[in-house]
Amino acid sequence: MVITFVCDVLGQENNGTTIATMNVIRSLRSKGHEVRIVCPDQDKIGQPGYYVVPAINFGIFSHYVASNGVCPASGKDLGPLKEALEGCDIVHFNFCGMLSGKACDYAHSLGIPCTASLHTQAENFTNHLKLENFYPANKLVYTWLYRSLFSKVDAIHYPSKFIHDLFEKVNHFHSKSYVISNGIQKAFQREAVERPAEYKDKFIIVYTARYSTEKAHKQLLKAMKYSAHRDDILLILPGAGPLEAKLRKEAKKWCVNPPVFGFHSREEMVKILNYADLYCHVGTVDIEPVSFLEAISVGICPVLTDSPRSAVSGFALDQRNVYDHRSSKDLAKHIDYWFEHPIERKQNADSYLGYADKFDFQRSMDAMEKMFLETIDEYRHNHQEALELKEKEA
Repeated sequence: MVITFVCDVLGQENNGTTIATMNVIRSLRSKGHEVRIVCPDQDKIGQPGYYVVPAINFGIFSHYVASNGVCPASGKDLGPLKEALEGCDIVHFNFCGMLSGKACDYAHSLGIPCTASLHTQAENFTNHLKLENFYPANKLVYTWLYRSLFSKVDAIHYPSKFIHDLFEKVNHFHSKSYVISNGIQKAFQREAVERPAEYKDKFIIVYTARYSTEKAHKQLLKAMKYSAHRDDILLILPGAGPLEAKLRKEAKKWCVNPPVFGFHSREEMVKILNYADLYCHVGTVDIEPVSFLEAISVGICPVLTDSPRSAVSGFALDQRNVYDHRSSKDLAKHIDYWFEHPIERKQNADSYLGYADKFDFQRSMDAMEKMFLETIDEYRHNHQEALELKEKEA
């Protein structure tokens, strides 16, 4: 199979969507498939398998856009795209922008089927305009996504039933769809890990997320103000993003012990999660909470937001794991409960062991491959039927 990934945005593997994209690409290549990547990343020019298109020039706002880790394609020059589609069996879209809709139309004109993954929630766009709580703005984004790309493709991949139900309800349609988790790597397992000496006397809380508005780190930092055990708590906040400097400043106001910020490798994350006491997932917008699923794969007690725009509360096995997303005080109350009840915390952590097996990485990668192959077969079958019908009518 020759498959072309068209990415309006790609960038570095420091966010969930790019990581998910590259995971699927690596899996397909390991199985012997040829994968071509169309993207606007100028640093990929000349690299095997990459077809680089021009990026949008935002003028005076270019620095702000770049600081958010995005470099969207302009959709003006389709030359590299056309080259990438020669002899292609299927086209897949993991991002939606100015290029994707045009690319889908062009692929269909060549008789090539198309699929797309919906990794984006409307709030990922509207939060940059401070409109994440304005429903009409969010609905407009979902409508645009539907009309520009997702109404055109032959099958849609949703990482969770949560976003499947939301997107299709907002746009009043039913698609040929596949709900497939982005998958959890087998490396995330419980193991005996010695806690670093400097953390020996600390109650460690972990939250892994990009440093951006919708991930709501500020609420967790502020919860330290209300915790009765703030002197003993250390927050480890692995991630990267445009708000890091601001969050470091906020931490000085609320935290007795300076939180640990910065990027950590997968190997480091496995160790951190194994010696941590609690995992707090506070992001208000989340299609699939992969970092939470990684945490419970090692067996750790979680505290989860009940935000209606996040899928994470749907994974709770106990109501004691869920707090009111509007209240840092309620978050602090839940943290203090688990701090004060170590036996119950251990029992709760153990109850999650094995729960994430259904999100096994290899199982997800096999399901993605199956989606591509089924879409190709179905498209070719329908295309052949249409040709035969035209011939009969002629």
